[in-house]
Amino acid sequence: MNEKEIRERALALPGIKSLNNMQERALKCNASQLILIAPTGSGKTLAFGLRILKWLSEPRKSVQALVIAPSRELVMQTASVMRQLARGYKTTALYGGHSMADEKASLTPEPEIIIATPGRFLDHLQRGNLAIGEGLEAFVLDEYDKSLQLGFEADMKKIVRRVGKARSMTLTSATVMEEIPEYLGLSHAEVIETETARPVESRLEIVEVESFTRDKLDALEALLLTFPASERTIVFVNHRESAERVWKRLRESGFSAGLYHGALEQQQRETAIDLFANGTTPILVATDLAARGLDITGVANVVHYHLPVDEAAWTHRNGRTARVDAEGRVFLITSEADNRPPYINPSSALQPHPGDKKPEASPMGTLYLNAGKKEKISKGDILGFILANSSLSAAEIGRISVHDHYALVAVPRESMRQLAVALNAVKIKGKKVKVSQVKA
Repeated sequence: MNEKEIRERALALPGIKSLNNMQERALKCNASQLILIAPTGSGKTLAFGLRILKWLSEPRKSVQALVIAPSRELVMQTASVMRQLARGYKTTALYGGHSMADEKASLTPEPEIIIATPGRFLDHLQRGNLAIGEGLEAFVLDEYDKSLQLGFEADMKKIVRRVGKARSMTLTSATVMEEIPEYLGLSHAEVIETETARPVESRLEIVEVESFTRDKLDALEALLLTFPASERTIVFVNHRESAERVWKRLRESGFSAGLYHGALEQQQRETAIDLFANGTTPILVATDLAARGLDITGVANVVHYHLPVDEAAWTHRNGRTARVDAEGRVFLITSEADNRPPYINPSSALQPHPGDKKPEASPMGTLYLNAGKKEKISKGDILGFILANSSLSAAEIGRISVHDHYALVAVPRESMRQLAVALNAVKIKGKKVKVSQVKA
């Protein structure tokens, strides 16, 4: 595929008006080996996606591109970008917590592009569910530094050995690595290091919020009441139990809040992110699991309910806002029991006090449909289904997320109940689908 066609595909993606410097350089790079130094939020997924397209041949029902990423969340988001960018090529995502049977079925016929976590990819190889032959055109190790931090080096060695030689290889890392492991074979790689228009630190307003009690819940609620109801905010805590406690308190107080931590089932985590992204629950209470891999546009505020455990956690949490070249606000809630570490330097202070103001419900709600990709239901099918059986316009219908066996669609909260009744009375693509309201 030529550069002009690839660029046109990129510019057709939602929210992409132009390619940044890093993406342009990655697209123009003709070297077979590339190391991309790109911090979270800089647009690196699109950068290596453009490079993948440049190396692909015509669709041929065999694996041409393989992307290995360290977390399921990163795999899902990368797959979402590649499905839009590489239209006409089959893209499959493989990750833990996903149905193995569904994944095996998705490998027949073979996809041209596979996005996978290291362990899950090896599992499929060992089961004989797929084989990577001589025709691998592009091999990407995404966020390789995180893979090492998370203990995946042994898996990486096995994957590199099993995959063999690809025509092109790309390694991405958030930081410059002191030494590139020899087994990767990157002896003559070109290096592209991200140059952002403004450093992330200069785009963040860091505010210390002094809690008026030792328990920070009252201060958190008072702070959240100062934000517009539809503004996206992630509240970070250090423990799952704390996340549950804070989330329950916010819900009891009337805030539209979601919950995200590692003890939840995969579908619960997926739904939490969908409802956060579509505006149904614009507040997300999360552990540091959400500090890595999540790429949700428009997060206005990051709130540190608990002090981060170290400087890396501080950096990754803050990376959820001020994406690419946007601005964001970071709030650090402190009490007399906290000792602020030296790497945190607030630019201002705030002490909000509770008043008579009550939380406003989000204007958006979400409908659940018990059918998805495996039932051959697409976003377009769902949009047409709702438009044909309601008085809503396309502009009133929000984000539509289609998963393997279910789908979520954001609609005006005031219309949810009536819509669910109306849609349950008709069929979509000749199928009877159950439609229900998501409690949020």
